[in-house]
Amino acid sequence: MTSIDVKGPESAGDPAANEAAGGAAGVAPVGAQEDLAQAGPSTDHSRAQLEDEAIALPSPGSNTETSTRASRHRSFDVSAFSRPVSKQEEWRFAPLRVLSPLFEDVASDEGGVDYEVDTPEGVAVGTLAPGEAPRGSALIPEDLVSAVASARCADALHLRSEPGREVAEPARVQIAGQGGDKRGNAHIVLETAASSAATFVLNHTGSARLAENVEMVLGDNSQMTVISLQDWDDDALHISTHHARLGRDARLKHIVVSLGGRAVRIDNIGEFSAPGSEIENLGLYFADEDQYLEHRLFVDHAAPKCTSNTTYKGALQGHGARSVWVGDVLIRKEAEGTNTYELNRNLVLTDGARADSVPNLEIETGEIEGAGHAAATGRFDDEQLFYLRARGIPELEARRLVVRGFFAELIQQIDVPEIRAHLTESIETELARSMN
Repeated sequence: MTSIDVKGPESAGDPAANEAAGGAAGVAPVGAQEDLAQAGPSTDHSRAQLEDEAIALPSPGSNTETSTRASRHRSFDVSAFSRPVSKQEEWRFAPLRVLSPLFEDVASDEGGVDYEVDTPEGVAVGTLAPGEAPRGSALIPEDLVSAVASARCADALHLRSEPGREVAEPARVQIAGQGGDKRGNAHIVLETAASSAATFVLNHTGSARLAENVEMVLGDNSQMTVISLQDWDDDALHISTHHARLGRDARLKHIVVSLGGRAVRIDNIGEFSAPGSEIENLGLYFADEDQYLEHRLFVDHAAPKCTSNTTYKGALQGHGARSVWVGDVLIRKEAEGTNTYELNRNLVLTDGARADSVPNLEIETGEIEGAGHAAATGRFDDEQLFYLRARGIPELEARRLVVRGFFAELIQQIDVPEIRAHLTESIETELARSMN
């Protein structure tokens, strides 16, 4: 087995920030490294600051837990998992004290989270009890929060497209939190039957403490698009596990947009179970002052001749704005003919913000079509700004144009017009804060 992680001068980022994060690669393009090194609080936190967030920093020679992504324990039993600690790789960046309410094994508060479902003709709505297929056929919890969400949700929401039917209109689930101190536990199962196609939109608004599972089951030759919007109020806490299992020749387009919430953590898993399938992962996030946004991905190439492509882009502004992106891809021995690529880009708009980006690639066979990854974190491109200002465009408007262009590629790939319009408006609102 070969394990590859991005390291070296071309992606080293700020060395002090990397050391503070426990050795993670806070990658940056070469042209941005000087800016990052001079940014002070924007790319580094003192040991005291990190420990205040309950992020333990390993000393030289300490034994931090390490293992391959595929070897994690899975179980529906809540007692099989311990409370997260920062020495665990999957939690080493997270502000554990902030997220601690979600580590409690407690029931949902009555009326704490409201669900409104709107489905077009061709998509059936129902519920699934624990153990009732297809619930649990793809998602088996890998951590405490996911296990609690599964155990505490007696009736999982189940949306299923009819076999052989292409549904043009999206099915929408509005998930509205009713208070920052209200607890919710959710399990949602999205299914496309064989030779069908459907789009599902999950929109999270309001405020709550939500532990959530989203299970995606794709039948043979089916197509599924999932758009998950995290548009929470400023005090919301949200941890969610998304797990997709693809049948033969299935296609999944998975889109995550994180704009709101005090702390949001999305763990997205894609599993190929048969040949000829494809996953496209797209992500967009914008972190503000004292906001924490984390996105983790794991693509498990366990079948031959499958393709995966990942593109995540984020912007950060304000003191204490923090983003984390970790992308893991495993190409198993039997996955000959695999083609995979992952990309993460981060744009730091102000001092006091920090982005960590860690792509990982594990290859167990040499018989592949292609595999690669890239990640970078930097500030505004001075050459772009100079070019725009030289043509009479004021600096503030030039900066807006650069950020719009940064996100445009992703927004254009969202096939739901009202979501594209909402994202464009939201980004404009965020930019107005930073420019002022």
